[in-house]
Amino acid sequence: MATKKKNSAFMQPVEISDDLKAVVGPGPLPRTEIIKKLWAYIKKNNLQDEKNKRNIIPDEKLAKVFGGKAAIDMFQMTKKVSAHIK
Repeated sequence: MATKKKNSAFMQPVEISDDLKAVVGPGPLPRTEIIKKLWAYIKKNNLQDEKNKRNIIPDEKLAKVFGGKAAIDMFQMTKKVSAHIK
């Protein structure tokens, strides 16, 4: 008899802020999907620093999520995004 695997908290759909919806689309979405869509947006709009791919240079929409136009390290990105998850 197969046992059902319990969904992790990362797989639970969460509500997202309007600023984040402008980037990843309407919610609720699981956290994993939010990050996946965020990376798709970053790559589609060529927002990675050419010399250091770990740095993201926000456009107008991402600046609202990241709290400014300054470049941000990809490891800080999840912390900034968490502020937009309810």
